[in-house]
Amino acid sequence: MSALAGYSIGVGRVHNAHISLGFKVAPNWCRSQATNHEWPRRYSTPAAESVPLGKRSYLYVPSSSDKMLNKSLVTKSDVIVYDLEDSVPPSAADKNSARNRLVQFIQGKSQNEMPLPERLAVRVNAVNTPFFSEDILQAVQLNPIRTLLLPKIHSASDLHTVSHRMQSSLDLTGSTRTEPINIVASIESARALFNIGEIASWQSELGPLLGGRLTALLFAAEDYCADTMIIRTKTRQELLYTRSQIAITARAFGLQAIDMVCVDYKDLDYLKDECDDGRRLGFTGKQAIHPMQVETIQSSFLPTAKEILRAARILRQMEKAHSQQRGAAGLATEDGSMEMIDAPMIKQAENTIRIAKSAGLEIPHVD
Repeated sequence: MSALAGYSIGVGRVHNAHISLGFKVAPNWCRSQATNHEWPRRYSTPAAESVPLGKRSYLYVPSSSDKMLNKSLVTKSDVIVYDLEDSVPPSAADKNSARNRLVQFIQGKSQNEMPLPERLAVRVNAVNTPFFSEDILQAVQLNPIRTLLLPKIHSASDLHTVSHRMQSSLDLTGSTRTEPINIVASIESARALFNIGEIASWQSELGPLLGGRLTALLFAAEDYCADTMIIRTKTRQELLYTRSQIAITARAFGLQAIDMVCVDYKDLDYLKDECDDGRRLGFTGKQAIHPMQVETIQSSFLPTAKEILRAARILRQMEKAHSQQRGAAGLATEDGSMEMIDAPMIKQAENTIRIAKSAGLEIPHVD
């Protein structure tokens, strides 16, 4: 993501992309093209500049299991969430054991053995539990950990509590962190949804380096249904309003939006359907509870070959229109009809091309 920050997308680059009818992944394509060709930006839109290019899959790993911890070293998930909360039995003995096991696991690995720090997160126990303070104290001391996932955030007040505990833990341990800890707030209750605007707009009064920075909203559907007495179905219709609110609010405040877990982890067809549904609603990624879900999630939260081609055609058509001093143009559809394209569709097309390039997907040549 950082390598692509500020990377401008213009129709000229679309023209000079390699032709690839199958849209094969080319990890080095973006780097080589950006280095060799600096084309002028034709269409500069705020939406294209701010479109999230973040993490697609968040895989939970029970910290109570040595086997699972070791398996986490080879997963391809964008984010590995070492879990101290729901996947650990609720007794104090089990919670303390899982926390100690995680600390020993991470401290016992060299830098080369661990995934990149930006992929590592810890889900701590909620602020109202007796385990929260020690979870935070230990987590901030683990230098490879860059993200904390915070369950049961009901209001900005909960985030302030976390922030101050982070600062006191850093002071107590004498930590010399040079980068802020990222915070993912989990929306799990009616109260949280009611307060979602204040949660999403929260900033630590201590500053990001000491108090952390909010980077994502996450939807915990099962907890939310338990709190609201909503009856969960496979249609997901009962959660449409809530999921839409979370995705749109996250977008309004420049945050990632992480969709709910698909609990039927063996049904990959249903998982794919749920992923596609989440992406249509505006979510940027999804939680996973089993490694077999990761590949489907990763591929689903990217533009399809058809979407990439359509975006490239839109940009090319608008380049032609603007060269003729026209603000709109016609685009032939698959069924032979025509649709009008104008400035808002340019924004959507630029978003699609930007995300595709960030994932190393080739952009087709369009005449």
